[in-house]
Amino acid sequence: MRERPPISVVLAPVLPSPKELEQADLPALLRDPARKQGFVTPMFEHIAPRYDAFTRLFSFGMDARWKATLMRWLSAQSPVPAQVLDVACGTGDLAVAAHRQLPGAGVLGVDAATAMIEKAKALHSGTGVQFQVADLTALPVPDQSYQVITAGYAFRNVPELRRALAEMKRVMQTDGCLYVLDFYRPSSAVWRSLFLGYLRAAGSLVGWWWHRAPVMYAYIADSIDAWVTVEQFEAALADAGFEVLAREVHLLGGVALHTARLARR
Repeated sequence: MRERPPISVVLAPVLPSPKELEQADLPALLRDPARKQGFVTPMFEHIAPRYDAFTRLFSFGMDARWKATLMRWLSAQSPVPAQVLDVACGTGDLAVAAHRQLPGAGVLGVDAATAMIEKAKALHSGTGVQFQVADLTALPVPDQSYQVITAGYAFRNVPELRRALAEMKRVMQTDGCLYVLDFYRPSSAVWRSLFLGYLRAAGSLVGWWWHRAPVMYAYIADSIDAWVTVEQFEAALADAGFEVLAREVHLLGGVALHTARLARR
């Protein structure tokens, strides 16, 4: 009898539990590009089911107003965009809002967390918006393929801002625009202490309540503390070849909205 060849079994990576993520040295990890994504993506896998509820709760409803402002800016873009890419799309609310604003445009939302993409597909089936698991720093799309890129709370969560902005430049058409909403590290030491103190305390409470792991939402404060100020982000945009067209700063530098385009030469 002929011997059967061995069966090859490929096992999916084991998702760390919230309790395991709780053991991380978060401040050190967030400043290490080689390890940051290994924490961030599993964390978003766990929080995907309640992500929208948390965002509304944590921002006291301001998140919806900030995103509405981005959409007003988008509606004024000329020529009318035909292709929109939403990076780190989460559960897809910004991607779907862009589709409503530009009903004739093709819209793709990408996120590194499979659970986020699965929820986005479930929430927005039938809208015409496409969703795909993908890393925003290594997008599976051709050069100069999008006229609009939206990024809600995206760049703060990547290992290297410079690499992320370089990828945005690669996939953006020459007449395209980048629309960004994110938290930033306030410049004022006093306000920064108060702002991050609130976020850390509130996030820890919700993280313990929902996951029995405070780090799941206390992460936000630590990620901001390891992040850049609004001014430093704008300098990074300039270094990457973008120029800022519009900005709105909220919460004394804790949150900002930007529109940027490729710098004219």
